[in-house]
Amino acid sequence: MKNALSIDVEEWFCGHILQKGLAGRGWEAQELRALKNTRKVLSILDYHQTKATFFVLGWLAERIPELIKEIDEAGHEIGIHGYAHISITEMTHDEFEADLMKALEVIGGLIKGRIYGFRAPHFTITSKTLWALDTLARHGIQYDSSVFPLSFHPDYGIPDSDLTIFKITPGMIEVPLSVVDYFGNRIPCAGGGYFRLFPYGLTKHLLARCNREGRPIVFYLHPWELDPDQPRINLPFHNRIRHYYNLERVEYRLNKLLEDFSFTNIREVIGL
Repeated sequence: MKNALSIDVEEWFCGHILQKGLAGRGWEAQELRALKNTRKVLSILDYHQTKATFFVLGWLAERIPELIKEIDEAGHEIGIHGYAHISITEMTHDEFEADLMKALEVIGGLIKGRIYGFRAPHFTITSKTLWALDTLARHGIQYDSSVFPLSFHPDYGIPDSDLTIFKITPGMIEVPLSVVDYFGNRIPCAGGGYFRLFPYGLTKHLLARCNREGRPIVFYLHPWELDPDQPRINLPFHNRIRHYYNLERVEYRLNKLLEDFSFTNIREVIGL
């Protein structure tokens, strides 16, 4: 089964749990490491002859446009990850539309093809922000991949959402992140922090179950997760675990993942 691999292209300091730890120094004061880290991801994908969808942050595309062009020229799909990496739950309708339009303008001007997909920062298409889907459709987006069908995460999740790819509105396909239902408990296996926190054997077991149930895996990573040498921010203990745990193992695990499963970009999986 062909599964969907996605890369959320953002900097190491863009996650919301790091913002307070930046001690008032804005993004412009931070070291940019995404160029090197994303090129590492591109090299791994090239070795395994695998294509992926790269959801790009508009703020980053403005600063390293050559990287977005490299991703596009390598034959990967380019999607939108917003402009300023602000959760939709923290924006008004007008603010979200302005952020989306700015990202589309910046990124659309760097690539050859059109943009089909969107992923919300922090997966914040939730039951309270479904209104954003109509905004996406008005601006030509055909699929969203922001819904995490979870019930226990403090920041995101739609607990009763479908586990399979489905039409979330008449004009929008939803490509939810992968979870496995065990006796009513939904266990995430879609990548990111879960890829670092769980033993690889457990991740492989859960992903294989998705395929046995007839569902393509929808998996994600950030380039900064392959960068164990990134600067360290003083965070509460639980957030240090969420952001830094097992960074040194991700490159090995990503190679294993690409050996054990067949992946491609989201557009190919959903047939657009």
